[in-house]
Amino acid sequence: MYDSGRSNRSCVLPGGDGRPCGRPVDNSPFPLCPAHVAAVLDWADTELGRTDVLPGPCLACGSRIGVKYPSGWVCAACEWRVGDVLDGDLPPPRVDVVYYIRFQNRIKIGTTANPRQRLARLWHDEVLAFERGDRLIERRRHEQFARWRLNRSEWFEPAPALEEHIRALAAGVDDPWARYARWAGEAAALRG
Repeated sequence: MYDSGRSNRSCVLPGGDGRPCGRPVDNSPFPLCPAHVAAVLDWADTELGRTDVLPGPCLACGSRIGVKYPSGWVCAACEWRVGDVLDGDLPPPRVDVVYYIRFQNRIKIGTTANPRQRLARLWHDEVLAFERGDRLIERRRHEQFARWRLNRSEWFEPAPALEEHIRALAAGVDDPWARYARWAGEAAALRG
């Protein structure tokens, strides 16, 4: 792990000549100068997308939040690609879930209406549990476990209170995906 406590730190990424950049590192936990941090952020926006307000409400679900990729916008709630034409059939039932995943020694609390697609994009070691709910429930969980939140991210330390909450959600469920499939089936049945 990089020692962020060192004084006189400088950027280690290579410059145009192949030698370390050497520019000062400003209060960063990583040995990167502001210019290289900006380059990493630009790359991440291209690879992972940037969450922002959609140009207009999603035609599939009405959400105003989307993810912008170089190829275009995707609704953050239902993952409909903005600009695609909706067919005349009813869309699949929407089942919002709050997901709890583990990656190494961290737990992420996030939300999606399409967990298979969303979790396929996230590095994780294990799906711990699903909870019915949308961004409101996600926000409540972020507030509930704020004491163990890592910076301002959706990642948390695996504190006993959080792990107990996850155990309660997973009680009696061998496979979180089976629970999600049941919820999707119930939603489809209710819709008729």
